[in-house]
Amino acid sequence: QVQLVESGGGLVQPGGSLSLSCAVSGSIFTVYAMHWYRQAPGEQRELVAAITSGGTPNYADSVKGRFTISRDNAKNTVYLQMNSLKPEDTAIYYCNADVKTRAGRPPYNYWGQGTQVAVSS
Repeated sequence: QVQLVESGGGLVQPGGSLSLSCAVSGSIFTVYAMHWYRQAPGEQRELVAAITSGGTPNYADSVKGRFTISRDNAKNTVYLQMNSLKPEDTAIYYCNADVKTRAGRPPYNYWGQGTQVAVSS
């Protein structure tokens, strides 16, 4: 069993900052790519940022230059630093990771429960 637990969401004014974290726990052999997705009301879930096991990041165009994804492999934790937040960043943010639970088995994709981010004055 693998669990992903996000933390750090909340309410912030436009232009402000928030930091999200997501810890992967349970039966872990290897954690591969880790991702942050978001879903606004009435919208499809979209990929915000991704990071490989080696630390190479990728970002959606809408957040480039404002968001930074990072990870601590020793803690199996991924972070999302969000700066210069805009009202359109308001969404539920979900952590996602590809996790191998034992040698010889393929990795599976797991989701966290989501954390709410609201940007409003």
